[in-house]
Amino acid sequence: MPRAAGTQQQSSPVRDRILAAADEYFYAEGIRAVSADKLIAAAGVSKVTFYRHFPSKDDLVVAYLEGRAAVERQAIEHFHEQAGDACGTLLAIAQGIGDISCSPGFRGCPFINAAAEFADPGHPARRTIAAHRAWFTSFLTGLLGEMGIRDRATVADQLMILRDGAMVGGYLEPDSTTRTEALVRAGRAVIEAAE
Repeated sequence: MPRAAGTQQQSSPVRDRILAAADEYFYAEGIRAVSADKLIAAAGVSKVTFYRHFPSKDDLVVAYLEGRAAVERQAIEHFHEQAGDACGTLLAIAQGIGDISCSPGFRGCPFINAAAEFADPGHPARRTIAAHRAWFTSFLTGLLGEMGIRDRATVADQLMILRDGAMVGGYLEPDSTTRTEALVRAGRAVIEAAE
């Protein structure tokens, strides 16, 4: 049985190597397309060692998604610390999304990609994705509260839709030079309409 979303297992160099291989291959090729044997070879571990750290592929998928979520949370919290206020944080997040969605090797949002591979909303991967999206929506809601927006839940949902669209657009049209500007303008329009 896979671990519950949000639980962290003790880190070790071997576990970290397996996760690094999963992070690279799951993102580049898709989760279902990557076999355990491929990850075992990439990490340079035995099958016994691999399955000692990750008894099932679902365990590894959850750990991969939790790792991606932790990186995204750290980046967003860093934007908030650097910006110093809610408006500046939202602008930094939009610019970060625009920048990453135009970067070499970008294959779209790892959470949207994973959700597309696991149709069952009760699957551990989908629960992990839902937990991260709930965290991000809550973070946006808090920023909107600092800005005095009344219908924070609706506006946060609209900003999430813009984020998702920018991520998908970044994968489909990676060379766009106007994505960041368009995302910032659309976000401002959503917020101004709610004021």
